[in-house]
Amino acid sequence: MAIGLLAAAGTVVAAAPDVQSLRRGEQIYARCAGCPGPQHCGLFGRRAGTAPGFETYSKAMRESAVVWDERSLDVFLEAPMQAVPGTSMGYAGVKGQGERADLIAWLREATRPGTRCRVSR
Repeated sequence: MAIGLLAAAGTVVAAAPDVQSLRRGEQIYARCAGCPGPQHCGLFGRRAGTAPGFETYSKAMRESAVVWDERSLDVFLEAPMQAVPGTSMGYAGVKGQGERADLIAWLREATRPGTRCRVSR
């Protein structure tokens, strides 16, 4: 089911996000401060459930075959428990498409090659 949802998603992030979008994305990311999950560093292109040093992924996440990119993040962030049934991420999601786009733009910028991974949580 997760793969079907990911394949149906569209790209939501523009090539060059504006400064306001990045600021909003960073503010949205700050909501994740209480999350015990892995940091965003090295997120894009990484297979879900494989962040180094994070050992408490659910079986569903480890076996999902999701690779993080703009589309997969958009689907997952909108409804984590629908995108990967059985995930231990007990978060209802980021419902607004604009908020998800801003968050994903910030994550892309914060983790681009050659950029020191900024951890704001």
